[in-house]
Amino acid sequence: MTSSPQPRTHPTTDLAVPTQSRTGNADDSTPAHDGSPTRPVTTPDGKLRRTLALEQREVNKDGFIKEWPSMGLVAMDSPADPKPSVRVDHGQIVEMDGRKRADFDFIDRFIADKVIDPSVTEKAMALSATEIAHMLVSPTISRQEVLTVSRGLTPAKLLEVAKTMNVVELMMAFQKMRARRTPANQAHTTNKLENPVLIAADAAEAALRGFRELETTLGVVRYAPLVAIALLIGSQTGRGGVLTQCALEEATTLKLGMRGLTTYAETVSVYGTEQVFEDGDDTPWSKAFLASAYASRGIKARFTSGTGSEVLMGHADGKSMLYLEIRCILVTKGAGVQGLQNGSISCIGLPGAVPAGMRAVVAENMITAMVDLECSAGNDQAFSHSKMRSTARFLPQLLAGSDLVTGGYSSVPNEDNMFAGSNEDVLDYDDWNTLQRDFQVDGGLRHVTDKEISTVRESAARALQTVLAGLELDPPITVLEDEIQAAINAFSSADMPKRDIHQDLKAADYIDKKRISGLEVVRALDKDPQHAETVSNMLTMLRQRVSGDLLQTSAILDPDPGMTPRSAVNDPNDYAGPGTGYRPSGQRWEEMKVLRHLIETHPHRRVDDAGEDDADTPEAKKKKADEQAMRRLTFEEGNPAEKRDDPHEVVIALSPGFGRFSGTTITGEYAFADILKALIAGIKTGRGTPRFIRCLHSADVAAVAHTAAKHSGSKIGVGILSRGTTVIHHADLRRLQNLELFPQAPVMTPTIFEEIGKNAALYTQRGDAPDPVPTENDYMARVKYQARAALSQIKEIGFVTEDAPPIELDFKVDGVHWKDL
Repeated sequence: MTSSPQPRTHPTTDLAVPTQSRTGNADDSTPAHDGSPTRPVTTPDGKLRRTLALEQREVNKDGFIKEWPSMGLVAMDSPADPKPSVRVDHGQIVEMDGRKRADFDFIDRFIADKVIDPSVTEKAMALSATEIAHMLVSPTISRQEVLTVSRGLTPAKLLEVAKTMNVVELMMAFQKMRARRTPANQAHTTNKLENPVLIAADAAEAALRGFRELETTLGVVRYAPLVAIALLIGSQTGRGGVLTQCALEEATTLKLGMRGLTTYAETVSVYGTEQVFEDGDDTPWSKAFLASAYASRGIKARFTSGTGSEVLMGHADGKSMLYLEIRCILVTKGAGVQGLQNGSISCIGLPGAVPAGMRAVVAENMITAMVDLECSAGNDQAFSHSKMRSTARFLPQLLAGSDLVTGGYSSVPNEDNMFAGSNEDVLDYDDWNTLQRDFQVDGGLRHVTDKEISTVRESAARALQTVLAGLELDPPITVLEDEIQAAINAFSSADMPKRDIHQDLKAADYIDKKRISGLEVVRALDKDPQHAETVSNMLTMLRQRVSGDLLQTSAILDPDPGMTPRSAVNDPNDYAGPGTGYRPSGQRWEEMKVLRHLIETHPHRRVDDAGEDDADTPEAKKKKADEQAMRRLTFEEGNPAEKRDDPHEVVIALSPGFGRFSGTTITGEYAFADILKALIAGIKTGRGTPRFIRCLHSADVAAVAHTAAKHSGSKIGVGILSRGTTVIHHADLRRLQNLELFPQAPVMTPTIFEEIGKNAALYTQRGDAPDPVPTENDYMARVKYQARAALSQIKEIGFVTEDAPPIELDFKVDGVHWKDL
């Protein structure tokens, strides 16, 4: 097909730049080559056209913030970071980083007693930071020699070492220090409907594409046993040996692992300040105990931390993000756990918002490897509106190689990613595979054809159908033929037929109550001979659990018939300079060369597969909206709150600072007045009785909501933070459990709050629980609003009064008492 020639254009931006007609004064116009005037250089508001074009670029939608060291909003160089020091007396560390033992907090004590080797520490600390940095990048110094030194380094010394190194040097060190020779990758496999048929199909495709670990999470925790079975089946279909986990609260995660429905865990969170640990009702010792519980059943375990988490929680103690992250790394090491998921993880918006933040992220990954831990290197959260910046985010880990290059590449469209969206999703597979091929580096993935994908997706869906029938669940649930066909071709959960949520939840409860194990799933699937390969994969996986080989550092399983473990024991990193270490070669390199579209060079073959606020800035608009909205609410605080007897009462607990420093949710779009009106309307629609209190002792949304529930006659409560994060809770649940969680504050609207109020009221009625409020998901929200969320939390904590009881709360909206709305 041919067409007539078209003029060549050179667009400067994806968005339209306003233009003017070629009239006006020559003084403000650019002359054409023939001397006639062209469009004006400036736009109607007086800005240069190039300036306007740059302002419209995607990167300028990201959230950036000035450094604020006293609040921890600084990447790796706070004035409050301690200076390195150590002193040993009779085999015990009695001083560390300028603090005497009597002044240690519990993190210091744990690191001093469980991590640092007192027999080598004084000698190691005597080396300068530059000398240690040279050891890290020198090909003539072995990894083992560096590990001998790193056993004696304090948190401040490790920070000092990292600060001497630029990003290239950090990558060089990471390349040498990672535990396992062969890189791998991990995926998120979730969906908004928590549809088990789609989970199974998506997991099978993810395994086929090369991921060696898959994790899922849930909005409704009761789904967990059913979804875990679906993930297990899918992960072992077609290309077995893939490890799986359900990322939930720790008791549920451990229970699923002990039953053989999952294989690993990495949601055991550790923190760099004592206060954040305490807010989670934890200590380093309790985390170590939990790690031993996983190990006792052969379950692979990593801890999770992330640069910026302490800032987000409002308790950074004025230290830099990297210093606090180093403390997390050493707590992980001392707990005896195999590895760490870090790289800022879900807090990536904070280091991404301050200078040198990405350098700090590379440094935390390197230090994790430097102390001989497996590193799952982040890249698992949406990071930037800019594709250039998003790619730059993962390149250091991809190019240097990591035990797991991402801690969760989204194997589903980000709109379905219940982890709030990844830096990479299904639309990026071809880009990722091309980068592997371009640089001859191994990011763990491969190109697969449509036929291969449809085959394994169908097989996984049918295997789940067989298992659910064979388990004889009460009530029975089925997978219909139209669901299987939809799952084969589905892009997202929007393409799936609706399932009976109540029946699925009851079946999940039955699985939990009967303690159905992985072995029973194998037995159920073995009834159908067409799934013999999947049965063999699942049984081999369970045998590997019993063997304990997954407890080796950096353990993954090869997808060979025996699922051979590959770890730091039998696949140690042997990088020692040019010409050594892991490089894609042989069959793996040939696999990596294949992309979706290739021009065949052989004549007889072809490839079939186929400052001051500017008045119109978002922050200035938010400030103005806050001022206007705060005037709409007047609060009157009363006596300490008491529990009442009304069985249909829904208590709404507002956070300590709600309405005191802001009048709108985090986006500035919705006033608190309208949100509270919607919440009241929803409760009344659900035939509930609203009542308001203010929680004063905590700014944690779980604590606020649980406080509401404990003071409610129905045991149902709703907790709301100033930024809009909301939870529906029940007094009989553990604090970190809930009935429904709404974590993405930027997507919260009055309509959603009305539905929350209605559901909260319906939970007080007898009979089955209501359908959960449909989950809204904006995977770019964190990028744009996380820095603002941290500031909101810091301000919120300023209103906390420790040990204070909640108080009764009365208020008016636009001069009208809330009971009259």
